[in-house]
Amino acid sequence: MREIHNLTELKSLVGQDVATSDWVEISQQRINTFAEATGDLQWIHIDVERSKRESPFGGPIAHGFLTLSLLPMLMQNAITMSDVKMGVNYGLNKVRFASPVPAGSRVRAKMHLLSVEDIKDGAQMTWEVTIEREGSDKPACVAESISRRY
Repeated sequence: MREIHNLTELKSLVGQDVATSDWVEISQQRINTFAEATGDLQWIHIDVERSKRESPFGGPIAHGFLTLSLLPMLMQNAITMSDVKMGVNYGLNKVRFASPVPAGSRVRAKMHLLSVEDIKDGAQMTWEVTIEREGSDKPACVAESISRRY
């Protein structure tokens, strides 16, 4: 866990790899729950037997947007800012799903701080977040995430 004490310290980290989260398992149950919540019931995600037979991935894979939706949790797992009352997700500039995340895989996020801008009553941060899959040379997802802290 990386603790950042104030805005001055945060600004000094621009251009650096700031933190890496713990590993998180992407279970079939998590995939099924996400499918139900979003209505994305495509068989490559939820039909274990069919995906083993017919999918080029050899089994079910996580939704790309499931992987992306883990960003806030993974970031909170890796970074704490002690002088912040609240943080909000502001958006994304770029997202790429570079490789599949098979059910049962573990992922983690590496956070690289691209910029910090002053805003009214806070700061806006742009992060390059790389979600890695354990045992894979290729990232599962790379996203440029924008968040605000107040």
